[in-house]
Amino acid sequence: MRIGIVCPYSFDVPGGVQFHVRDLAEYLIDAGHEVSVLAPADSDTELPDYVVSAGRATAVRYNGSVARLNFGPVTASKVGRWLEHGDFDVLHLHEPVTPSVSVLALMAADGPIVATFHTSMIRSRTMQAAYPIFRSSLEKIAGRIAVSEDARRTVTTHIGGDAVVIPNGVNVDRFSSAPHRPDWTGTPERPTIAFLGRMEEPRKGLPVLAAALPAVLAEVPGLRVLVAGPGDPKEVTSGLPEHVAAAFEFLGAVSDEEKASLLASVDVYVAPNTGGESFGIILIEAMSAGACVLASDISAFSRVLDGGATGELFHNEDPDDLAKHLLALLRDGERRADLAAAGRTRARLFDWSVVADRIIAVYETVIEGRMAARPEHHTGWNRFLRGGIGR
Repeated sequence: MRIGIVCPYSFDVPGGVQFHVRDLAEYLIDAGHEVSVLAPADSDTELPDYVVSAGRATAVRYNGSVARLNFGPVTASKVGRWLEHGDFDVLHLHEPVTPSVSVLALMAADGPIVATFHTSMIRSRTMQAAYPIFRSSLEKIAGRIAVSEDARRTVTTHIGGDAVVIPNGVNVDRFSSAPHRPDWTGTPERPTIAFLGRMEEPRKGLPVLAAALPAVLAEVPGLRVLVAGPGDPKEVTSGLPEHVAAAFEFLGAVSDEEKASLLASVDVYVAPNTGGESFGIILIEAMSAGACVLASDISAFSRVLDGGATGELFHNEDPDDLAKHLLALLRDGERRADLAAAGRTRARLFDWSVVADRIIAVYETVIEGRMAARPEHHTGWNRFLRGGIGR
C-alpha cells in the first residue's frame, strides 16, 4: 500500500504522538509498504527520509501542555502538494481536530481516510466550538481509531460516532534488550528511581514526587532520583530542603537508547502524572525494559497496568500515598521482581507486531469500502487546497 501519515505536532520536539507516528511508519516500511509522513519541522531539523516537513511550527498551549503546531494558507499549499504527489491508497491522520496540518489534510483530501484520536478531554470547550466548523470534513473519515477508552470517550462525547480502540505500540525487543548502565543501577544502600518527562509541566507530576521524597529519604537516605527530560533543574529544587534537593540527579534530554537503558537499570520507575493522559506509552516502555512501575491511579494508567496487576498504583496527587508505596517496593525486592515479570508479559500485548496488524486491518477495510462507494466526489474547496480551482 501507499500510505500517507499526518502528524500535527512538530518533529522538532519529542512527544508521544510523534514517537507513535515514527514507529508505525518504520514498521510499515519494514513490512514492505510505501510510507510518507507529513509533519511540522524547522528547516534545520534532521528528519528521516520518509518525513516531509510542513514548515516551522508555533508553540501553542493545548490540553494542559505546550504543543508545536502549524496552520495557515502557506501550510495548506504544502499539504495540497504532498497529497497530490503521494497519490496514497489510504491517508492516516493523527489528531484530526487539532489546529494543525491534520485538519488541513482532512479538509483537502479525497479517498480512504483513517484517523487516530490520542487526546483524552471529556470536557473541552475548544472541541465543542470547533466541531460545527469541521463537521463536514470529519464525516469523510471512514475509519476511526482511539488509542484508549479515554480517547474513545472523547470521540463519542465531542465528535459523535464511535472508534475502535487500538493502543499505542512499542518496539518491545528494543527495550527488553537494553543494556544496564552501572551508573544508573541501584544498590541496597543507594537504590535508584527514575522520572521521565518535561519538568515544567505540572501534569507530569514531578512536584508530587518531590513532595513525597522527605518521607522516603527519612527511611532510605541514600535514594537517588534520576530525572530525564527537558526543563530547568533549579525550578524543581527551589524551595526544597537541602537533603531532598541533593537526591536529584538531572540527566537532561536522553536518546531512545539512553531512555531504554535508564528504565532497565533503575529499581523503580515512578510515573506521578496527575491527568491529561489518554494512554501511558511510557509505562509500556518501562515494563518492556523490565522496570518495576509505580504510577498514579489515573484511569489511563490503571488500564495499562491491568488494575495494579502489573505495576503498583498510588492515589493520584497524594504524596503520602506515593511515599508509602515507594518505600514498600524499595524494601521488597521480591515484590519488585514479580511486578517486573508480570509487566514484561503484559508489554507483549502492545508490541508493534500486534498493534500494526490491527491498524492495517482498518486500512484494508476503509479501502474496500471506498472502492465499493465510487464514483469519487471532489468539491471546489478540495481542489483549491490541493492546488487551485482551475484544474
